[in-house]
Amino acid sequence: MIRSAISTDLPALQQIEIAAGEPFRDIGMGAIADDPPPTLDELNDFLAAEHIWVQTDANDVPVAYALVEIVDGGAHIEQVSVHPDHARQGLGAQLIDAVTEWAADHHHDLVTLTTFVDVPWNAPYYERLGFVRLAENRLSPGLIRIRTDEQSSGLDAWPRVTMSRPARGHVSPAQKYAAQELAVHAPDRTNSSSTAVGPSRSIPSDATHSSL
Repeated sequence: MIRSAISTDLPALQQIEIAAGEPFRDIGMGAIADDPPPTLDELNDFLAAEHIWVQTDANDVPVAYALVEIVDGGAHIEQVSVHPDHARQGLGAQLIDAVTEWAADHHHDLVTLTTFVDVPWNAPYYERLGFVRLAENRLSPGLIRIRTDEQSSGLDAWPRVTMSRPARGHVSPAQKYAAQELAVHAPDRTNSSSTAVGPSRSIPSDATHSSL
């Protein structure tokens, strides 16, 4: 089930992040895999804002999570990560749908993230979830700030892109079907971080720190 995070979830989210970074090692991005997870202080900031969602197992233990911040009136997915033991079940897509529904309910028109262009479970995955790539000259000031921070921290050692999808009427049935098909064949992880994923910490960093 998907629910809002509570304080006792936070150490588990750090462990999810560590495990979810490992697939990057297999594609020559060991620096991303080696990046430490968000600190408890960082996670507590998102918790205080009520901007952490978790996907839990039958024992109510988190197996995936998403972090969101409000950027220029839109819901920006700072991170979305799925533990590899629970990959290829569509959990990342479900979390992003939950965030998108929340964004619509709270009058945020867009959901955005930044992510790696060439990582199969990053930009290509998000495109199948209905996200589109934004040209650099279409970015809002807050998104420009995020991209500038990523460049300064070294994330642009690998090509990255900013993506968005509407919070209302956001995904067609065909897109949802394509996303589920992709989830069967690729690791289920997003910034950015995160997936957005997702979405901006120092290198080494993960796919969605700020973003996906």
